[in-house]
Amino acid sequence: MALRRITLRDFVIVRELALDLQTGFTVLTGETGAGKSILVDALQLALGARADAGYVREGARHADVCAEFDSPHHLQPWLEEAGIEANDILLLRRTVDTQGKSRAWINGTPATATQLRYLGDQLLDIHGQHAWQSLTRPDSVRGLLDAYAGISLQELAASWTQWRVAQKILEEARAAQSSLQQERERLQWQIAEISKLAPGDDEWVDLEIQHQRLSHAHTLLEAAQDALATLDEEESGAHSRLTRAVSRLQNHEQLEPAFGDLANILSSSLAQTSDVIRSLQAYLRRTDLDPDRLADLDARISQWMTLARRYKRQPSELPALLHTWKAELLRLDAATDLASLESTQASTAKAYHTIARTISRGRAKAAPQLSAAITQAMQGLGMTGGVFEVSVTKASEPALHGLDDVAFLVAGHPGMTPRPIDKVASGGELSRLSLAISVTTSELGTAPTLVFDEVDSGVGGAVAETVGRLMRQLGRDRQVLAVTHLPQVAAYADHHLMVSKRRDAAGTTSTVAPLSGEQRIAEVARMLGGEHPTGTTLAHASEMLGLAATPPKV
Repeated sequence: MALRRITLRDFVIVRELALDLQTGFTVLTGETGAGKSILVDALQLALGARADAGYVREGARHADVCAEFDSPHHLQPWLEEAGIEANDILLLRRTVDTQGKSRAWINGTPATATQLRYLGDQLLDIHGQHAWQSLTRPDSVRGLLDAYAGISLQELAASWTQWRVAQKILEEARAAQSSLQQERERLQWQIAEISKLAPGDDEWVDLEIQHQRLSHAHTLLEAAQDALATLDEEESGAHSRLTRAVSRLQNHEQLEPAFGDLANILSSSLAQTSDVIRSLQAYLRRTDLDPDRLADLDARISQWMTLARRYKRQPSELPALLHTWKAELLRLDAATDLASLESTQASTAKAYHTIARTISRGRAKAAPQLSAAITQAMQGLGMTGGVFEVSVTKASEPALHGLDDVAFLVAGHPGMTPRPIDKVASGGELSRLSLAISVTTSELGTAPTLVFDEVDSGVGGAVAETVGRLMRQLGRDRQVLAVTHLPQVAAYADHHLMVSKRRDAAGTTSTVAPLSGEQRIAEVARMLGGEHPTGTTLAHASEMLGLAATPPKV
């Protein structure tokens, strides 16, 4: 699994570039200002770094970066869940316009910068030339130790949040006991008042319907009686006349068959008329004016209206209002129950400290292991006899990251007491310490591609040669890309790329070309002696490359 290809168009000073990359250890060299670190910037952009209009080449409309990786098998479920086609190739593309706005794609599917950053963490690990600055920041130092120990803070962070929320609720409840109690009493009184009414959820609609009917009972009775008389009078009623019509048609259907069909239709109407007559008779039997019931309804409706006006609601809203007040009272009861809140705060605090102590034990166990590994790496980087120590001490108070303060201590010479890095280490020593940490932690990482952007700054001679050997060693298991200005490091590379800058009528552009044979000797000689190598520097370069290619004696 590795970075196969990177393609740039109109990026900074690169007009157009397509670069195929190999496995093993690859160096990028070139004169100062040629654009060696531009490739690293382009990779970071493709992997979700912050977009900036400054990435767009002058005169162009937008910059375009593509990075093609072998697709790790373990990422396929994530890709499928994100709706992205999963195959053997993982193609990340990012564009930035002159307004600083960016767009991104993964395998041709539109994506977010967050998704690119997630993939970037899985695919590539970049160690920058100013990585030493993080050695004095507590969060970075702690993060390095946790990464080395395989410690995740996710569960601790969630527990910390729960504890802090419980603390805040308890503090607010203690501070607001008086006002909460007053609000609670007010709600209790209001709830009691509406509870006396005991409004049913659909009662108001039913009350209105009943009241409407009883208020117009006399009119309804008259309408029913008139309709019944119209239908059921003995001689002139509709029922009698329909009966006669059916009889007349049936008596003559032997002469006119069509009368039979018409008689059947009227018979149906006659049956329906009979049904209506029976229903009206039943309605008249069970319906009366019932003034007592009407009075009861008037009183009930008056109660609803009085409470609705008091609380400035529609009558139909009273049942929901009562439910809301009861829920609010439950919340206030909980807020005024200090014993319960104190219990919750104590339980969340206990849960946090249980997780935090487990993490502290993990840090305490990993610290001497990381100390020994970095101390060993220092010996070959010009700090013979130096000691590196990861100090884990109890913090003054619990925090999101746990119960520990983590610091990096160093003794640059034998017999000295390790002290904080920023107190004793020079700039060159800081660079070498950063390199030792980078190499040590990189060996434990999972990213298939490692990028070192001039992390060898400030070293030279035998130390630089050691750096080259370490990077070649890393390249046996993973793809390593290093931007370097040291010929000793470049000599140990499996592949050599040269970044150069040229000027023409269209402006300044940067290009990258692979080197081998005489070209590579010439570039290493330039790194040794300047722009115009001599026979001596060419011979030195050839010898350096030959020695680097010779397997070390066992």
